[in-house]
Parts: sequence; C-alpha cells; structure tokens
Amino acid sequence: MYKLVKGRFGYAVRVVGGTQARWARQKLSGRGEQEALGQVVVPIARHFTSLHNTRGALLRLPEPRYSAPQRGIGMLVARVLRGALKIRYLLLGGSIAGGSALAKTYEQWKEALPDAKFLEELLPSQEDLDSIRASLITYRDKIKDSIPEFSLDPKLWEAGEEGYSQVAQWFKERLDDAIQAAEEDKKSGSSIFSDGEILTLSGGVGAPTPLAKDFSPDLKQHALSFTSMGGSAEKEREKADNIREKYESLQEELMQVQLKYQREIERLEKDNKELRKSLMLRAGDKVARKKVKKSLIDMYSEVLDELCDYDSSYDTQDHLPRVVVVGDQSSGKTSVLEMVAQARIFPRGAGEMMTRAPVMVTLSEGPYHIASFKDSTREFDLTKESELAELRKEVELRMRNSVRNGRTVSHEVISMTVKGPGLQRMVLVDLPGIISTVTTDMAADTREAIRSISQQYMSNPNAIILCIQDGSVDAERSNVTDLVSQMDPQGKRTIFVLTKVDLAEENLANPDRIRKILAGKLFPMRALGYFAVVTGRGNQEDSIQDIKDYEESFFSSSRIFKGGVINSHQCTTRNLSFAVSERFWKMVRDTVEQQADAFKATRFNLETEWKNNFPRTRELDRDELFEKARGDILDEVVNLSQVSPKQWEEVLSKKMWEKMATYIFENIYLPAAQATSSGTFNTTADIRLKQWADQMLPRRCVEVGWETLQDEFRKFIERAKNSKDHDTIFDNLKACVVDEAMRRHAWEDKAADVLRVIQLNALEDRSVSDKQQWDAACHFLEESVKEKLTATESTLREMVGPGTWEQWLYWTYPSEDQKRRATVRAELEKLLATDYNHKNTLTYDEVTAVRKNTQSCGVEVDNEFIREMWHPVYRRHFLRRALAKAYDCRKAFYAYHQGLEGELGVECNDVVLFWRIQQMFKITANALRQQVMNREARRLEKEIKEVLEEFGCDQEKKEQLLTGRRVLLAEEMKRVRQIQEKLEEFIHALNAEK
Repeated sequence: MYKLVKGRFGYAVRVVGGTQARWARQKLSGRGEQEALGQVVVPIARHFTSLHNTRGALLRLPEPRYSAPQRGIGMLVARVLRGALKIRYLLLGGSIAGGSALAKTYEQWKEALPDAKFLEELLPSQEDLDSIRASLITYRDKIKDSIPEFSLDPKLWEAGEEGYSQVAQWFKERLDDAIQAAEEDKKSGSSIFSDGEILTLSGGVGAPTPLAKDFSPDLKQHALSFTSMGGSAEKEREKADNIREKYESLQEELMQVQLKYQREIERLEKDNKELRKSLMLRAGDKVARKKVKKSLIDMYSEVLDELCDYDSSYDTQDHLPRVVVVGDQSSGKTSVLEMVAQARIFPRGAGEMMTRAPVMVTLSEGPYHIASFKDSTREFDLTKESELAELRKEVELRMRNSVRNGRTVSHEVISMTVKGPGLQRMVLVDLPGIISTVTTDMAADTREAIRSISQQYMSNPNAIILCIQDGSVDAERSNVTDLVSQMDPQGKRTIFVLTKVDLAEENLANPDRIRKILAGKLFPMRALGYFAVVTGRGNQEDSIQDIKDYEESFFSSSRIFKGGVINSHQCTTRNLSFAVSERFWKMVRDTVEQQADAFKATRFNLETEWKNNFPRTRELDRDELFEKARGDILDEVVNLSQVSPKQWEEVLSKKMWEKMATYIFENIYLPAAQATSSGTFNTTADIRLKQWADQMLPRRCVEVGWETLQDEFRKFIERAKNSKDHDTIFDNLKACVVDEAMRRHAWEDKAADVLRVIQLNALEDRSVSDKQQWDAACHFLEESVKEKLTATESTLREMVGPGTWEQWLYWTYPSEDQKRRATVRAELEKLLATDYNHKNTLTYDEVTAVRKNTQSCGVEVDNEFIREMWHPVYRRHFLRRALAKAYDCRKAFYAYHQGLEGELGVECNDVVLFWRIQQMFKITANALRQQVMNREARRLEKEIKEVLEEFGCDQEKKEQLLTGRRVLLAEEMKRVRQIQEKLEEFIHALNAEK
C-alpha cells in the first residue's frame, strides 16, 4: 500500500478513504504543492472490499463529471405539436392525390362509355319535358280553382240524416247526367231547369222526379252550381287522356330506342366476335411452336375437376364458387342453360326426367363453337345439327351409365366444356329437377335423392343459386322456392329466373301477379335479382337464334313490359347471362384466396402426419406404388431364367414321380409282378405302359410342368418377402396378379403331342447300356419300394393299433376293432410265411381257414373283413419281396448283359421296368424344361403384363389391393398439392388480369 507506482501520466495510487488521500499528497510533493495536488488526487471509489481485484482500476485516470440536462414539459408539448402538424400535411397530401386519381378515373370511365348522341334526336329535350311538367301543374291548379267552395244549406240539416243521404244519392246521379248533357248540348240546346223543376238531359222536358218536388228552390240553385261544372271537367278529362296517350307513345318510343340500342350493341359484339375469332385463328398458327396459354375459366374449371375427383362426396372442403341451376322438373332449367351456352346440347323429353346426374358445364370463349368432355379428346361442332344430335346422345348415355344398382339419379358429375365466340365465362352445374311424386318406373328414394343432391350443392356458402321457376304454372305448386329459401334464407347468393313468361301472359288475367313475383313479394324466398326469360315456343326443332328472335319480339310487344310490370334489365336470357357471369366472377375473386389458404393448412397437416408416422419412406401415391409393384413382379419373372437346366429337370422329374408313383405301382408294376414268367411280366408291362403313354401320360406331364412353373415363380415371390427391403404393402397386389395370370395361362396344345412321341420311344427301349445306369435304376427301384413300404406299414399300424412296446411306453391301448384286425393280420402273415410267392388274391378255402383260426382265438370276423385286411398285409409282403429282389439285382448287371439271368436264378425284370420309367421321366423333364424356358416363361410374362395393364386401368381394383393409411395419406397429399398448385396458378393469373 505504501509503494507508489509511477505510470505514463504520473503516479497511480490506490486510495481508500480521506486519510489515505492526504497521506498520498504529502508523499508525492511538498506542502506548497498540496493545493495543486488536491485537484488531481481525488477518491475514485469510496467503498471497497478485500475480495475485489482492483489492480486494473489503478491505471484509470479520473474522469470529469457532467450533469445531464433535464427535459421538461415544454419539450413534450413541442413534440406533440410537431406530430399534429405532420398529420395535417399527410391528410392534405392524401386528399389532393385521391381527388386527382378520382378525377382521372372518372375521365377514363367517361371516355369508355359508348357514343349515345343518336339518342338526342329520338328523346325529347329538357325544354319539352319542362313544358309538359308545367302544363300538368297548370291543369292541377285549374281543376282545383274551378271547384267553388260549398257549404250545405241549413235546411238540409233540418231534413236529418235520411234527407242528407237522399241528397247525396240524387247529386251523384245528376252529376253523371250533367256530364252527358254537356256533350250533347251543342246539338240539342236543351235547358237544364224549367218552371222550377229538374228535367231530364235528353233534350226534352222529362217527368219531374218525386225527389225533385220535395226540395226548395235554394237547394236547386246549389245543384245548378255543381252541374254547371260538367263541361269544364270533360275538357280536362280529354286533356288528361291526351297526356296519357302521349306518355304511352313516349314509353313505346323509349322501348324502341332501347331495343335499337341493344341491337346496335349486339351488332358491335358480333363484329367483336369476328375480330377476336380472326385473332385467335392467327395466334393458332404459332401453337406448334409455343404452348397455348390457358384462359382463366379453363384454369378454374381444372381446379373444380380436381376437387370433384378429390372430394367426390362434395364435403365442406370444397367452397369454390359455381353456378348451381335448380328448379322443379320441366321448369326450363336445361333450356336456360342452353340459351346461356347458345347451343341445344342436352337431351330432350316431354315431361320425362332427362337430367339424371349433375352436369358441370364450363363456358369459355374460343374461335369455334365446340363442346368436349373432360375425359375425351373428341370435339363436337355445335354449328352442325348432326354433331349436336351425337352430343345429346353421348350426354344421355353417360347419364344412364352413371345410374347403377336400380337407382334413378346419380351423384357422379359429368364434366364438359363449351367454347364459342362471345360466351360468358362461368361454370354452371345442372342438377336433376325436383319432383313431388315418385312414379312406378323410379326408385323409391328418388325424391329424397334429388333433394339431397340439390342441398349438397347449394350448401356451399359460395355457390350461386340460379332458382328456375315455371311461370306457366301456379306459384303455389312450386317446390324449389321453399328448398332455396331454406338453404339461402337471406337471398345473398340467389338469382331468381321466371321462365315461360309468354305462357304466363296468356294464362294470367292479373299481370300484377307477375309483378309481385319479379319484385320478390309473392314467394317467401329472397334473391339478389329477378329475371323473366322466354326459352322457346314449345318446338324442339327451333334453333337458339330462332328462340332469341322470338324472345326479343315477345318482350317488345308484351303488354306486361309496356305496362311497366317488368323493367328492361330484368328480361331476356342475355341480360341474365351478363348478371350471372358478373356475380360469379365477383364471388370467385372474393373467396378463391381463402380456399387456397385452407388447402395450404390441409397440406401442412398432412405432411406433418407423414413425417411423424413414415419418417424414412418416400411419398408414393397409389399409382406410383402400383408401378413399383409392377417392376418387382416383372423382375421375378426375369429371375425364372436364372434357374439352371439341371435344377429344372430335377424338380420336374421329382414332381412327375410324386404325381404318378401311385398309378405306376397300382396299375403297372403290381399287375406285371403277378406273372409267373419273365415273358409274361414284360408283355403285361409293355401293354400297360403303352396305354398309359397314349391316354394320360402326356397330359399329366404338361400339368406337372405348369405346376412346377407356378411353384418356382411363387418361390421367388416368397423369397423376396424375406429380404430386408421388402414392403408388405405390395403382398396383396402381387398375390392377386400372380393368381390371375396363372388362372389365364394355358400350356400350348401341341406340347402334349410332342411329349407323346418322345415318351413312347423312351418306353420301348429295354437295353440298359452301362453299369452306372443299372445302379441308378436299382437305386430308383429301392427308393421307390422303400417309400411305398413305409406308407403301407404306417397304414397297417393305424389299422391294428399300438404294439406291446408302444402300450408300455406311451400308455396307449388298441380298440376292440384294432384287436380283431391284429388277430386277422397274424393269421394272414402265417399264411404268407407258408407260401412266399403267394398270389395277390385269397381263395375261398384260405379265407375260411383264417376265419376259423380267428374263431378259435375268440374273435368273430366275416369274410369281407378278412379280405379288407389282406390288401395291406399282402402289399407289405410284396414290397418286402421286391426290395429283397432289388438288393439281389445290384450285382446282376453282368448276368443281365450276358443274358444269363435264368441260369443264375436272378430275375431283374423289375429293375429294367423302373429303368425304362426313369429314362422316360428324364427325357420328359428335358422336353418340359425346354418348353418352360423357351416358351412358357415368356407367355407367362406376357400374361402377367396384360393383367398388370388391366389392373392399372381399374382404379377400384387398385384401391382394393393397395390399402392402408400410408396409401391414403400419400394419395391425399398428392391431390391437395395438385389443387393448391392449380389454385395458386389461377390466383396469379387472376391478379395479373386485374
């Protein structure tokens, strides 16, 4: 502490407290300099602890302290004022810019309006309208001034209420007579009153009425003042009639001007169509070099098609707008749609249900008027009546094919596109007409099914409902209005269309009823707009242009239109199509981005589920999985070529012996072995071998070859299941494909004939050429006999029951029947022991002897029971004897080759027979192997490919064979991605068009 450290700028001293500071000053300088040092040596820190490491702080210089200025309330007020002034400038600048933009927009809109100067020549000027208005006001004032003030005579009050009513009745009658008299006054010149009595107004003096005699002269004076007004009232009435006639003529002239203006617009539109058509055709020359850009409506239609496939039940996920056309049956729904599409594209029927399934029609603009289906490349020319008829037949056929299982209507959507010049772009869905009664040729649930389909489509909150009402029937018979009011009670997305207005005008005596319908005051439903249309004259042969001309002529001469019941914008299908298209695109622009966001959320949820459940698996949909399974199955077919020829022949020979061993022993070897001489043995064997080779051997060998091919192919399939990368999702598909291909496969017919020739030649050869073949034949005979002997002993063991050792070791006991069989077996074995070369049948005496011997043992059996036991006992005895003979023949090849078998007492006919059969099997196996490798494997591959092609085109089959949450999740992700991509593409194009 007492050591002073000198740094670059002086001494650095750690000072704690005031005492140490004074000591530091004394040490560093004399007393004369203490005052100067007082300004330098100051306490840096006032509180320290012994635990703090302050070595680094010793080199710090003291820093001067500055006091921060305090901001007062004045500064805050200044900032508030500055912000307020900024807001003023912002508002002022925004107002000026907005006003400028609004003025510019108004000028552009005004320049875009059509030239309507020709209306100035037809419509009355403002001065004429002002003069008409002034004349009407003058007429009102004149009538008002011409009526004098009138007060009843006090004497009338004395007459009482009865007299007053009589005066009123009398005055009413006289007023009408006075008006009539004023009209005839110029001709007759009659007076009104004579001699204080009231006269008739026919020109002569009439008989005074009883009522007139009872009144005073003052009352007659008042009556005279009223009747004198008749002439002036008649003049005003004539003037009013003239004004009414002028009004009606003006209204008719205005309607003619409107129709002329509309025809002019149609002419301009037609010219525009031709220009657009020529431009489209000119652009069509570049189609081969450049991809055609899709229109907005085509892109939107593709989105709806994807949604129909993705969500066939039309759940709440699909909220994209479309125009849903609903109405009662035969109300004119289809006719309205045809007028909008400008082609008669739907089948027709008189009162019969024609629309049996939802038909989605996409209207778009194109150079030619054509129609096509979504799943077909054919285009129908709508300008040719022959192709129109074919199109209607195709629509009807598709509707009938969509109806299955005895139903009348279907939920399957028939999607078609109609293109043509000037068509309004939109998507309409024509639904089956609503019915109130189910006829005998309909399904019982037809009415409910139609209502369910209609409610399904109208439940979409963004669907525009085009409610079609037949104007020729009573409004009380409507079914569709109640249904629409239930689905859209506020009428925010409903457009009401009244059809067959021409028939309604003829049938309705009160036009006010139509006015109420089109004003929305008759039906309980509400709507955005109300339209009246005429869609035909009842003649099915009329063209669209004929119907449009008739509709225009009807509304131009209709008294409903002339009477002001219908406004001009509420009539004609042309105005209807404009209004529907405008509303449709407004709904699309308002809702399509919400739908895109909804599908983004759905895609995120599906991808999250996939990552959590299948983290190391590729996202393969059903089609991709099927293609992968197709490759695996065809690879297994190719693997058949890897089987060696030796392996094929060994497998074929083994399987042929398994299939034919029983026949060889029972029908060839055993009968031949009963012969007493070698010649008889060979003769019997040759005959039976030839019969076998002619009748059944080739066919059975072909069956064996086919079964072997199946087994080997299935082995490859099963072997693939044991591999590490095996996917169990393909097991059902592979098994079904293989089974179907095997069921269809048939071996070539000529294969059996080829085998027959080969087998007959092989069986005729009796010469064993070398010792190796002899040993092989002996081994083949021994193995075959041992196999049969083992099977026979097993059969005998089951018949006689367990032996003594088995009873002691396994605690099993024979039944009574088994005990009897054991006794009979013992007696038969004694019989065979006495005659080693016994024949294969028992004589009657031998049977009787066996029965008596068993009776002596206390066992009663019949002859049939003894013969039943004889067959397995003798078979075992024969096989043992054959096996012993095979052992003896092992070393008899030399005797056989030298022909010394008889001299040496060894007969090897059994070995030769089995050598012939063995050689035949080898040759047959070789021929079958060649057929399998050269022909049948390729044919099997071809059939498997055909089955795969059929399954690939059958969506239901793939859904049945490729199942599981993994498949469904991949399918849903694929569809959601496709829909989202198409929606984003459509939104981008829509925003670009804006």
